[in-house]
Amino acid sequence: MTADAGSADTGGGWVTTHVGPLGFRADISAGNHALVADEPRAAGGTDEGPTPYELLLAALGACTAMTLRMYADRKKWPLEDVRVLLRSSRSHERDCENCEREEVGIHRVERKLELSGSLTDEQRQRLEEIADRCPVKQTMQREIRMESVP
Repeated sequence: MTADAGSADTGGGWVTTHVGPLGFRADISAGNHALVADEPRAAGGTDEGPTPYELLLAALGACTAMTLRMYADRKKWPLEDVRVLLRSSRSHERDCENCEREEVGIHRVERKLELSGSLTDEQRQRLEEIADRCPVKQTMQREIRMESVP
């Protein structure tokens, strides 16, 4: 089953994920792009891709870095490189095992920003503030309504 790709004007198309009859490897398509998610070998996976929680952190990191790049470019600031490091203490495997009985999920994310370039202290401070404005971070901090559609 192929879903409409959509466009940026409509909020985007469907992201499709498929898991076969064996294992946890998930093949993901998003527009023209293919990704893989998996669980570590110790959790019964094949470790062929990041876990779903790692993908969530990757989305947050990518959005943060892109937001900082757009802002610095618009201001014509000398930002040469952005590196966003994120981590959580939650295990996707453990949360999957307990999701029927209790509330699970990431409750805390640690972030480090590494900004390279001849930036002033004020510019660095402003970029730290802008990092908190990335759309994925704002989305994660709100409740998201999940709706099943036909």
